[in-house]
Amino acid sequence: MSETKSQEALKDFITQKPQSQYTFDSERDSSASEICRNDGQENHDCITLQMNAKKLFESMQNLGFFCAMPIDPARTYMACKPLRK
Repeated sequence: MSETKSQEALKDFITQKPQSQYTFDSERDSSASEICRNDGQENHDCITLQMNAKKLFESMQNLGFFCAMPIDPARTYMACKPLRK
């Protein structure tokens, strides 16, 4: 999957439930990342994109999300919440 297609797939995934919280994670130096959505109702959907974590972080910010690592240092994923408009 090209970067453009990965960007489109991410945008489509986010557009389905834009007010949900998203988390993403990938192995160190991996070109692929998994992003998951939790809408607070026990629903948990994930997709894998051909996008490294740095690029995914940047893309989520461009889509209007605030992303940060959890306070617990044992957890290495990024959590993203939609910014209020």
